[in-house]
Amino acid sequence: MHNEGYSTMCGHATIAITKLAVELGWVECIEPITNIKIDAPCGQLDSFASVDKNGNVTSVSFKCVPSFVIALNEEVYVESIGNVSYDLSYGGAFYAYVDADSIGLSLDKDNYDKIISYGKKIKNAVIENKNNIKHPFEEDLSFLYGTIFITKSNKFHSKNVCVFADGEVDRSPTGSGVSGRAAIHYKKGEISIDESITIESILGSKFDVKVDSCVNYGNLDAIVPIVTGMAYITGEHTFFIDKKDDLKHGFFLR
Repeated sequence: MHNEGYSTMCGHATIAITKLAVELGWVECIEPITNIKIDAPCGQLDSFASVDKNGNVTSVSFKCVPSFVIALNEEVYVESIGNVSYDLSYGGAFYAYVDADSIGLSLDKDNYDKIISYGKKIKNAVIENKNNIKHPFEEDLSFLYGTIFITKSNKFHSKNVCVFADGEVDRSPTGSGVSGRAAIHYKKGEISIDESITIESILGSKFDVKVDSCVNYGNLDAIVPIVTGMAYITGEHTFFIDKKDDLKHGFFLR
């Protein structure tokens, strides 16, 4: 049984950790590129911080895990929405990718209630009606983590809005999500190796993603994507635990 609290950590968290490690001196800063290996739930990631002559990080890139397509143009009936066409891909987690315009869904941030509702309904419909969500090596990863809605962007290649876990919305374009999209676009012949596309989030932040190489992954043809983005240090926090605190181990409300 999978855990809805599972985190791929294949995106903004990886970029933020890399930037923190370099700028706060947790690792040796090497110009022009500082390399860090980060263990994430989906596998080990090679992360690369671009560093200027003053030791400042100007961007962070990471190689995601092998990413692959399971199905293109699948269709599922969703209550109150109708027949929904989607692509199914893995980039650190499995997502159903849906063209938002095809179901009349606006991806404006003020429409988040409907985005969440549609995302959860589509995810549940796929889980209930399909049985092809299989990772070639890790049974624990063989589940649908979320729905990613796609639409055209005014400034960039396109826009991603990811509804994951139990109705959470990613504020970033989703590192595992853009990795899965790179696999889809490569499979469809829409991008070539080393061709970068820029994908925008619901808040307008962006990731660049490109196909670095192709690999055989079990019985699947996969690509290794490189995701590039940026993060910013906002502060530090120290937690204290009082033995008398009944909630010292945390709590869940949903």
